Amino acid sequence: MAQDIVPIELGLTQGDVVTLWAPRWREEGEEWEAFLGHEEDLYAFPDAAHLAAFVRKAEEHDLVDHPAWHVVPGLGVGELSPDDNHQFDLVGVPELVAEEPDTWVIGELADVVSIVRSLADVCDLEKVHEVLDSADGFALLPQGTLPFTGREGQALWTELARVVAERWDDVLDAIDGVVTTPEVDGKALEVAQEELAEFEAANAAAVGAEGDDEDEDGEEPVGFWGEVGIDPIKVITGAGEYYTLRCYLDDQPVFLGRKGRIDVFGSPRALARFIVEADDNDLAEVSTWGELVTKATGGDLEVEVDPDNVYVFTGLDEDIAEGPDAVDPTQLDLAVELLEDAGEWAGDDQVKVRLNGSERLGWLVNYVLKPDPTRLAPSAPFDDEVTAWRTLVAQFEDRLRVH
Repeated sequence: MAQDIVPIELGLTQGDVVTLWAPRWREEGEEWEAFLGHEEDLYAFPDAAHLAAFVRKAEEHDLVDHPAWHVVPGLGVGELSPDDNHQFDLVGVPELVAEEPDTWVIGELADVVSIVRSLADVCDLEKVHEVLDSADGFALLPQGTLPFTGREGQALWTELARVVAERWDDVLDAIDGVVTTPEVDGKALEVAQEELAEFEAANAAAVGAEGDDEDEDGEEPVGFWGEVGIDPIKVITGAGEYYTLRCYLDDQPVFLGRKGRIDVFGSPRALARFIVEADDNDLAEVSTWGELVTKATGGDLEVEVDPDNVYVFTGLDEDIAEGPDAVDPTQLDLAVELLEDAGEWAGDDQVKVRLNGSERLGWLVNYVLKPDPTRLAPSAPFDDEVTAWRTLVAQFEDRLRVH
């Protein structure tokens, strides 16, 4: 997409609509923010094809003077289709706040409220500001779950939920009141609709290609490890390379180990030998554990690690020291996954605390893993973030019982 102009989807009472948003930018010493529209109207379209048809022909709207606008008319329909990070379900907010304020609920609500505030600022919707300013919790959402913990936090969440129940319709009505769908050129629309059909077909083909390995019953061939529901994993830290096992029971992680200590091995063969007599561990309580023991006892157990289960910690601290742009999101995402799983299994909440969005390390991690142009980038120096990260990794390494 053109730099600083982003396609977004808004879930409104009339349905899902798409438009363009230019997050805050500076020009000639002044700060600006805008949406695709004109004067008091916010332009929104039923799909990316209508949006493309409009931007390729329209000459008068509020984004035409944006420094990156010249790129937009040449974009394909796929590039004008909002990605998952820029889809905001405004109409679903009452249902969202009915849930417990966990990380995902708070994160999704924070994103929705952020875009709603931007709409209110740009479109001069005083009623929206009035509603969002009527409960302190709305302003605290960017801090993550921390403000909503404990008795006072629960009171904040209850107040916020009450305001949503009583006044969220005012927010939706105010936004609906400025939304309009302008006419688009018929021929341009035909071309764009063909592009949209091709784009959707390509996406469907890509999804289909992922399922080409499915068997005749429509089920993916999962192999022995998939059948028993236990995964071999490989962990690479500064201390060495180790192999162990992990599974999920009712979405809760369980490792090969006991009392918060993970049994790890320097080779797949050593791991397979250990399984033969490893009855004193949490995985032994899994119903399929006996199948692993039988196969290992017969010498037929092959420990094969899927690439998605390889966790590399080496070098991440150095990358964090350079700043978020130096960090590999995939490597970080996997590392965080393993740290969180190990902490949850051991009943230790230190990982959640340090990775909370209100902490410096948590802010950096969220910035890398959930890119959002509206979020302020973490600023150097990153000494505190590096120290916190190294502490988490050291605590994880202390959990490893090396055989």
